[in-house]
Amino acid sequence: MDSSLNAARRSRELRLVAEERMDVLVVGLGATGAGAALDAASRGLRVAAIDAHDLAFGTSRWSSKMIHGGLRYLAKGQVDVAHESAVERGILLRTTAPHLVKAHPYLLPLTPAVTRRQAALIMTGYRLGDGLRAAARTPRRLLPGPSRLNAARTHTLASVVAQDGLRGALLSWDGRLSDDARLVVALARTAAAHGARVLTRCRALRLTDQGAEVRDELTGEEFTLRARTVINAAGVWAGTLDPQVKLRPSRGTHLVLEPGTLPGLIAGMHLPIPGESNRFALVLPQRDGRVYVGLTDEPVDGPVPDVPEAPEEDVRALLEVLNGVLEVPVTREAVAGAYAGLRPLLAAGGRTADLSRRHAVFADGGLVTVVGGKLTTYRRMAEDAVDRAISQQNLPAGRSRTRKLPLVGAGPQPSGVPPRLAERYGSEAEAVHALVKTHPEEVGLGLTKGELLWSVRHEGALDESDLLDRRTRIGLVKRDRDHALPATRDVLDRISRA
Repeated sequence: MDSSLNAARRSRELRLVAEERMDVLVVGLGATGAGAALDAASRGLRVAAIDAHDLAFGTSRWSSKMIHGGLRYLAKGQVDVAHESAVERGILLRTTAPHLVKAHPYLLPLTPAVTRRQAALIMTGYRLGDGLRAAARTPRRLLPGPSRLNAARTHTLASVVAQDGLRGALLSWDGRLSDDARLVVALARTAAAHGARVLTRCRALRLTDQGAEVRDELTGEEFTLRARTVINAAGVWAGTLDPQVKLRPSRGTHLVLEPGTLPGLIAGMHLPIPGESNRFALVLPQRDGRVYVGLTDEPVDGPVPDVPEAPEEDVRALLEVLNGVLEVPVTREAVAGAYAGLRPLLAAGGRTADLSRRHAVFADGGLVTVVGGKLTTYRRMAEDAVDRAISQQNLPAGRSRTRKLPLVGAGPQPSGVPPRLAERYGSEAEAVHALVKTHPEEVGLGLTKGELLWSVRHEGALDESDLLDRRTRIGLVKRDRDHALPATRDVLDRISRA
């Protein structure tokens, strides 16, 4: 079946789900929800998956783009969580999304603020992390091991680091996504290729163990979607649909620095947060020239907003950590934008930074809720949720197949296409390139009208926000978003007239 998602397919399948009874209804189309839709559909079950907004609208698009091996959890003695993370990282690197997930180097500069004892402990942790890689059977050719660099080599990879008192750096490697939202799009399209009905702009008003009351947010029409079991994968909003689930969200803020702010930064960086053990800020250079700096971990009380705001105190805190290692400090004016995501942590006492990242699956009759976890382990979370749904309702399905199921774009990589397109689209890059050659007008950050057209025709984008904020990340900086808006509207008008 075709993997393409678009407005015409949405309208057609919306009519069908109102008349059919599905085996599984998935609510939420972040990484875990899209992963659950794929898992269930690939087992031969009839699946509908809905979201009140868009693919990757919530927490999944606000990550650090890290696919990590669980080193932080190992440091806390959570060996099972760390091993699970390393295993899932290996599956993404080897099989499911090798076009989107690559190994990336990270430096931890050995400044005077990092004692020799601290450096030794951190390197021990890196070596234990490499042991996790080996235990997960991830080849070293895909994920090199850690090493120590001298000051000269450190300067080559990160010339922005202050040289006074620099003893070198510790070099480690981990998985890195080019774009977290694109992983979700690939999951949703692969689910659609296996027969799942993927429906954005469909809000679940109320869940039951027999389905859900749903509203089409484009027309306002309400209808009943019937299903033998429901998987609630709504992330930080899961508790609003399942009252037995108690969450304690925490806010993770990232800064988006202007291109050219940290010239010559080739590797990412891990920066120890003063006064904290086993917590590091991340500095993540992007292909488009921007640099992301994160990540805070602050509790959030009250109603969950659709789009969280990054407060000024988070901006100041991250700049302070960053400037602690730089030769030339970054000013507030260099911060072009900021974004914040909310982690769906299970409620417990203590600081949110110390709460477990284990996921949990709750079941009550035909309603299954999955919460917690992290982006790296979305596939395992989805598998566990579908397993529980199958056992609760005795659905006719076998074991999960997603360990060995490549996502859309993970096939043979084409030659003769621009590297940027190969990185974003994988095996589909040649088809995208043909559209780009027909519609080469740039809209910003090297993106073209051809790519926007591809997103509307094949990736389920319905409006300008889908295009600017999720299929691309132009919208992270308001100035860039405003510049791209006229071309984006032109593309949508062109499609509507076709």
